[in-house]
Order: sequence, then structure tokens, then C-alpha cells
Amino acid sequence: MQHDTAYSKTAPTRAEVDALAGATVLEFGTDWCGYCQRAQPAIRQALGAHAHARHLKIEDGPGRPLGRSFKVKLWPTLIFLRDGAEVARVVRPADAAAIGEGIAALG
Repeated sequence: MQHDTAYSKTAPTRAEVDALAGATVLEFGTDWCGYCQRAQPAIRQALGAHAHARHLKIEDGPGRPLGRSFKVKLWPTLIFLRDGAEVARVVRPADAAAIGEGIAALG
């Protein structure tokens, strides 16, 4: 699985996300967020062994429609999708085990 180091300022549309085939992990946050920075080692550890899922790091904040469409309130929020449908969500993961539960929901 590719793990980008920075959150993308350009987000896909909700329709594009809904149309994604297979397993996808959306990670919402910002590069300046302390919670997001502290979670990165656990996210890398948990997602590193799962090359079958695409990982999209999306910068979130006021006026960002994709995060609002998923009702993201805290960062980082990881949303696990199977064929565009949400199957699990992890908010402010404390460790790789919490993220592993979301990965397990991907099948």
C-alpha cells in the first residue's frame, strides 16, 4: 500500500469515491495537526502490510466537501471502504491494533 507523507489538498469528489472498486482507506486530517502527526507511525504500521487497499490522505477542514459528506469531525479519521461503501471508521487511532479492526472489515 502506498503511504504518502502529506495530506493531499486536492480531493476526489464524493461520486468518484463512491465509484472506487475494491478496498480503499480514506484518511482525513492536516499536516499541521498534532493528533495526525502522532498517529502516522501506527497508520504506517497497520496499513504497511495491506498492499491490496488504496490509501488516500485527504486534507480536511471547513469548506472541504468530501470530509463534510462523511461527517468527519475529528482528525485523523480513517474511513474504510469496500467498493465505495463505508464498512468501518476509526477516529484518532491510539495504536495499530485499532486500525487493524478497520482493515479486518475490508475482508
